Amino acid sequence: MKAIYPALFVGAAAWFVVAQNPAGEQPPSGALEKITAAIPAKPYAKPEKTRKVLVFSVTNGFRHASIATGKVALTEMGKRTGAFETVISDDLANFETDKLAKFDAVCFLSTTNEVFMPRKDELAKLTPEQQTAAKAKDARLKANLMAFVKSGRGFVGIHAATDTFYEWPEYGKMINGCFDGHPWTAGTQVSIKVEPGQEKHPLVAMMEGKNLEFKEEIYQLRDPYDSKAVHMLLRLDTEKTNMTLPGIKRKDGDFGVAWARNFEKGRVFYCSIGHNHEMYWNPKVLGHYLAGIQWALGDLKAEVTK
Repeated sequence: MKAIYPALFVGAAAWFVVAQNPAGEQPPSGALEKITAAIPAKPYAKPEKTRKVLVFSVTNGFRHASIATGKVALTEMGKRTGAFETVISDDLANFETDKLAKFDAVCFLSTTNEVFMPRKDELAKLTPEQQTAAKAKDARLKANLMAFVKSGRGFVGIHAATDTFYEWPEYGKMINGCFDGHPWTAGTQVSIKVEPGQEKHPLVAMMEGKNLEFKEEIYQLRDPYDSKAVHMLLRLDTEKTNMTLPGIKRKDGDFGVAWARNFEKGRVFYCSIGHNHEMYWNPKVLGHYLAGIQWALGDLKAEVTK
């Protein structure tokens, strides 16, 4: 049995990748093993009940190759820590009120653009009646998602979740900003610091007050971005990162990377780290994700003042 178990495990992992990535997207070879080794040994808080998280990754714009890796990381992290169960699905039916009610949190994993609408080229092919129906569905699903969060559930945004719903101001307000370019591209060495004074905060305590140093795509954001409106957790360290790159628009040095906020009764956690595959097997990043998700679920008690 010992000889065949590894083969069975690899087969199961391969099935997971194919089943959850119908377009054939796959994480890099060896990703599962690296992710498994990087996952925290236990949850940061014992779940108050069985938790279910919808992981949604529709893209009507740029699609990140690392989405496939993120799906595996979130699924394995939930399973191995017992903190939550993931449902990996891009089915818009999950945002209908009856189905949405079954989830404790929704995670937008590098979604892009108007994810509740057909792509513009597809929309143009529809009849006027079909276009009207598509727009009505879009409005309904948006209202459902916002009501879900405001009622006391959780919303988690990873990386390109801020490159989403530009035409929906309330979403921009909730997630705190809109993507406005990435002067620091995937191969750029960057330094990410813990917000001063937050070193012991449960959502970033795993950083031990030390900077994250790696190559990663880092976003700058535009309105309605307001770092004072959220509980800031991580920022780009502008003293240890190249600030002479083309495309840097902000003159205030305010490049937030991760934050949490209360949104009426709901809890919103966002982290822009997640472009490169390696981010999903970085132990500190995975620990940060886990803490943020558990806070959004309501299990990890942490003071969020905004």
